[in-house]
Amino acid sequence: MTRLLERRVAFVSGVARGQGRSHAVRLAEEGADIIGVDVCANDDTVHYDLATEDDLAETADLVAATGRRAFLRKADVREFDQVDAVVRQGVAEFGRLDVVVVNAGIFSAGPGIELSERTWRTMVDVNLTGAWITARACVPHIRAGGSGGSVVFTSSVCGLITPSGLAHYNATKFGVVGLMRTLAAELGPEFIRVNSVNPGNVDTPMIDNDGTRRLFMPGLEHPTRADARKPDSPYVVGNAIPVPWVEAVDVSNAVVFLASDRARYISGVALPVDAGYLAKQ
Repeated sequence: MTRLLERRVAFVSGVARGQGRSHAVRLAEEGADIIGVDVCANDDTVHYDLATEDDLAETADLVAATGRRAFLRKADVREFDQVDAVVRQGVAEFGRLDVVVVNAGIFSAGPGIELSERTWRTMVDVNLTGAWITARACVPHIRAGGSGGSVVFTSSVCGLITPSGLAHYNATKFGVVGLMRTLAAELGPEFIRVNSVNPGNVDTPMIDNDGTRRLFMPGLEHPTRADARKPDSPYVVGNAIPVPWVEAVDVSNAVVFLASDRARYISGVALPVDAGYLAKQ
């Protein structure tokens, strides 16, 4: 059976772990070679550990296990020169670029007026400016191929509604949707389609950690993963489909679809992958 992305090349940011790793592996399973970046360093404005260089190497191994090639490097999406250099090197290695998955992002929480300026700026710099930088570095290489392509941004359900306590995160994810829709209009004449996936809770280290569980279950001193799975858990009752979260591969399957020719006339769409969370709001 022909794979959906045979002989394509895809770029993924935030590739070392979580959704980014899942996207890279699924794209590779469908035939794409993978270029990718990850900062591979912690940030003290967030309450969980970020990916490591060992994680990045493991993702490369997982892509290789599919039979596809991986060109993965450490880079900070806040720095255009770093991202641009990796993209150029990857394209030189693989010969083209067809798909861009703008996935890198961070999460933290706090009342909007009480956030520190540093926390606000870091969130905006990574989640929104980093998304624009990634697109700016990558899209010229899709253009150079002359055959169109696909850009998929990772936004969030928080790019469509505004839960309290997440002002900075919500602002960035709304911004990503606005950036996506603008680029869809601007790049459409070149057959470059631009969409976003808007997940709810996804079972990744960003959600599966003590700090995030306490945000959802403040009445428990040490909420566990088992607590999150209980039928009366805020994780579960928030969704129309009674599960605490979706798996990263569920989002990746949406990314693969949007990246493929099966979505050839879909552009400017924010696609929720949220177990029906938005339907209950």
